[in-house]
Amino acid sequence: MPRRERPLDEGESGLLRFAADLRRLRERAGSPTYRELSRRAHYSAAALSEAAGGRKLPSLAVTKAYAKACDADPDEWARRWREVAESAPHAANDSPYVGLAMFQPGDASKFFGRERLTAELLTTRNRFTGVFGPSGVGKSSLLRAGLIARTREPVLLFTPGADPVEECAVALARLTGQDAVELADELNDPEALHRRHGHLVVVDQFEELFTLCRKEELRTWLISALTRCAKVVIGVRADYYGHCAQYPELVEALAGSQVMVGPMTPDELRLAITEPAAVVGAKVETALLARLMADAVGQAAVLPLLSHALAETWQHRRGMTLTLAGYEEVGSLEHAVARTAQEVFDGFDARQQAQARRILLRLVTAEDTKRRAHQDELEADEDVLAALAAARLVIIDRDGVELAHEALLRSWPTFHDWVEEDRENIRAQRELTDAARTWESLDRDPGALFRGRRLANVPEGLSLNAGERAFLAASLAAEQEVSESARRRTRRQRQLLAVLAALIVVAASTTVFALQASKTADEQRTAAAVLKAVGEASELRPTNPALAQQVALAAYQLAPLPQARNGLRQEDVPSQVLREAQSEVTALVVGPTRQQVATGHRDGTVVLTDLDDLPSPRTSHQATEHTGAVTALAMDTTGGLVASAGDDGAVHVVDVSLGKPRELAALPVRASAIAWQGSTLVTTDHDGALSFWTDLHLDRPRLLVTTQLGLGPLAGMAFRADGQVLAAVTTGHAVHLVDVSDPRDVKLLSLTKQFAGGAQFGGHGLLLTTADNAVHLWDVTDPRDPVQRAEIPSGGGEVTSAWLGAEHVAVATDDGLVRLWQLKDQQEPVEQALLRGHAGPVTAVGLTPEGDEVVTGGADRAVRLWDVDPRDPAVRICEQAIPRMSREDWGRFFGDLRFTPPCRD
Repeated sequence: MPRRERPLDEGESGLLRFAADLRRLRERAGSPTYRELSRRAHYSAAALSEAAGGRKLPSLAVTKAYAKACDADPDEWARRWREVAESAPHAANDSPYVGLAMFQPGDASKFFGRERLTAELLTTRNRFTGVFGPSGVGKSSLLRAGLIARTREPVLLFTPGADPVEECAVALARLTGQDAVELADELNDPEALHRRHGHLVVVDQFEELFTLCRKEELRTWLISALTRCAKVVIGVRADYYGHCAQYPELVEALAGSQVMVGPMTPDELRLAITEPAAVVGAKVETALLARLMADAVGQAAVLPLLSHALAETWQHRRGMTLTLAGYEEVGSLEHAVARTAQEVFDGFDARQQAQARRILLRLVTAEDTKRRAHQDELEADEDVLAALAAARLVIIDRDGVELAHEALLRSWPTFHDWVEEDRENIRAQRELTDAARTWESLDRDPGALFRGRRLANVPEGLSLNAGERAFLAASLAAEQEVSESARRRTRRQRQLLAVLAALIVVAASTTVFALQASKTADEQRTAAAVLKAVGEASELRPTNPALAQQVALAAYQLAPLPQARNGLRQEDVPSQVLREAQSEVTALVVGPTRQQVATGHRDGTVVLTDLDDLPSPRTSHQATEHTGAVTALAMDTTGGLVASAGDDGAVHVVDVSLGKPRELAALPVRASAIAWQGSTLVTTDHDGALSFWTDLHLDRPRLLVTTQLGLGPLAGMAFRADGQVLAAVTTGHAVHLVDVSDPRDVKLLSLTKQFAGGAQFGGHGLLLTTADNAVHLWDVTDPRDPVQRAEIPSGGGEVTSAWLGAEHVAVATDDGLVRLWQLKDQQEPVEQALLRGHAGPVTAVGLTPEGDEVVTGGADRAVRLWDVDPRDPAVRICEQAIPRMSREDWGRFFGDLRFTPPCRD
């Protein structure tokens, strides 16, 4: 007869109830012996007996096997097990692996594989050291569980956050016990940090200085304070290396003192996998070790995923052995994080899922980096937040909440899709959050409220917290008050004007007819003189440009006719040759944020040139090469990636974020046109189908979806800034506007009325299309009904390229000229400058982000940079007007009109 089980301890803990329910489950199954259960479950009788003993929580694998052996639902018992594990913190802490969370100094006993780098940091004699590496390579863990845990002196550790002074003061207060507010006031002096703390200072996630901190004076303060300290180590994401190079003090401090953290070697990775288990008396199955090494060796950003997969496998171990079967049960390395996150999310009801999405999107930036948020900013459901923290998806501490690791952004498709869908709203919400916080810090000063365009540009449907709602409501109320005040003032003025009009109408009516006749005659005489002078000034320009410009300016001041205004254009625009290429320029793109230009050439090369290098010559690097002429170039919205397409049909993607290009991948696709939709690259071939590619930084770019527009082959395409609308240019020169907010369900919206060879979206709801001898501007605020706002003529030549900037349009033609037009009035663009210098057709043109510099490439193989004078034409002309126009000159061009010279001494 089987021995009776030991009675359970007294109490009502979740663990005891769980053990009692397991015993009842065995009773309902007919009370089989543990030897019989062992035969069914393939686990030892001792392990199964211990599971129902109530002394400690069994592993998840044992629990599921116990339930299955008793004919119960293993998935239901897996859910019960997770509830108990989450309610008993000590149960989760017995794992030797930390999961997605970074290692802390207290985790030093579990930290293996980085002994060489730890020793290098501990023994370096450099006063300032930079630790660089990609996200997920383990920089934070190295600094905390490696360097700090083994440093005997007190260490000041903090991250820059949005306000480095405040973050530093809080960390210093935690270290010294002093008041953080008083320390923050004292630390405004950069010298104070060295006086207060003469030991090691560690600044982790230094890239927050560029992603979260928006004030340049705070950035300068942190760099100045750190370079004065006795010893400093900073951890920086590798893609922000170029940002550090913008600060001379930082460049000097980092010279010769940089530690690069790359993927672990096979030996280091083996230690990181096996040693934490060995410390607690466990072991890793040989087959599992071989599989993990195959999955992880050589991958820089794999460590948090590996740690998470091991932590999950620990819960499915057999006894004290981590097995390959357990590893595969949790979804292996690639899917462990996504599986855990998706399971937690799917376990929520609809309201909780909406809460979880809102919380997670608050913890990221539009640049795909994580950010810390205070709990009062989140206004989160405590149950949802606790569930996310229990699954180690987020980290909660007294300073706020943040993602456990940015790997969650890359590996969980649902989260990645949320960020892609809401990228513009995320950017707008971060700006609103910062503005609301500033408003509160200034005691709700009305001067800090949103006004005008900033208020109008706040998107509808943002998920706001109480502080942001109050800020937005106050902004709307202030704007309404201004509008009401303006209406009252206008109403009073109208009433006064009505009375005045009634008084003067009788007196005025007797003279109006005589005056009108005289005025009309004077205007006609002046207009005739102005048109005559404009023509004579154009003929005079080659021989006496100073006088010709003064005549043109005087004519415009007398009568602002379009013919007179175009006579004021700048024609002596200075330029410099950036580079003499080996072959004709066939494509060109200028960076949206960085001063960089990429050019494609007839010989298939793509070359990156830095516009900031001074003095000339500027630095150029070959980025990639096609086997045929380059037909298209496109740069993503951050200016970090350049895509190129060529006659060979290949598509190459190049990382230019660090200045020197690094080719990432050649996509497994043929393409006739390319365009960026945010961070997604879209390609199309002769079949007219669109292919959406993501994860372009990874070894294997991922194809999200392929969709057919039904328009036939495309010659070109462009996306609106929000990525919702596509301008598709067919080979038949028709421009269709297409709703691509859901790539799986595209909708044709409208067709422009003019044929075109190319298209480009700009700000203020504008679309530019190019025809043979003109450029057309369309208002596409409502993409279902595009309205033509202006037609800009080519000036005689055939349009070869055009570029739409914030307030300018540059138009290049095959006669070797480029015309720059101002867009202050969209319906009547004004010609600002005529650029001459290329010895042949200008084949490509672009504008720098500020719009006052033009970059061109031509059939003459030259790449030129033009510096257009942005000042008012009157200022520019009068500065060069030597000698000044005399009375004799005036009479020669304007006859007996009153002498009013345009430029006076």
